[in-house]
Amino acid sequence: MNIKNLFDNLANKYDFMNNIISLGTHKFIKRLAIKELNIKPNSKVLDLCCGTGDLGSIIKEIEPTCDVIGVDFSENMLEIARKRNPKNTYWNLDATNLPFEKNSFDYIVMGFGLRNIVQKNKSLEEIHRILKTNGEFLHIDFGKHNTISKLHDNLIIFLAKIFYKNTKPYKYLVLSKRNFLEPIELIELFKFNKFECKTHKELIFKTISFQIIKKAN
Repeated sequence: MNIKNLFDNLANKYDFMNNIISLGTHKFIKRLAIKELNIKPNSKVLDLCCGTGDLGSIIKEIEPTCDVIGVDFSENMLEIARKRNPKNTYWNLDATNLPFEKNSFDYIVMGFGLRNIVQKNKSLEEIHRILKTNGEFLHIDFGKHNTISKLHDNLIIFLAKIFYKNTKPYKYLVLSKRNFLEPIELIELFKFNKFECKTHKELIFKTISFQIIKKAN
């Protein structure tokens, strides 16, 4: 399956479906994680795999002085992000090959994106390269593969059938969720790529997690 085409095709209903399948919780979770990051005024922030720009929008609301750049490989997603957040800058880029100089960003955020990147280590190498020393990376995704998570997987497919009329892309997303690293494994992957875990939190019966990691000296 071509993942870029999948997200291009999902773009127009992506936000609507996220509200449905998360039962309205995804924006609360994203806002909670961004607040935990405690972004300082006038910081430079990269929203990696930004999709339709949810995280960038929240960052700008919380700290309007930030310079926010969003990147994604789906141009259709970026079109929506640009309309939503005209004060932010959005580029169509590959998360494993970024054109930014070393030590460019104070903060990097990524929500539900790393599991869709085949070369995860390469993406983390790029994040480490362009993040300033002691800069922070916020990663948000699903958490433990427990019973609640499995029930939610079935609910996603059911809701996709009703509201999207096509379960194929959501079957892929559920599979990527099931195959993704659990939080403890993810933290080890971050350590392998020269990051230190500063904060790790699990929410909604541990089915959602976020980590704030620092670039090691």
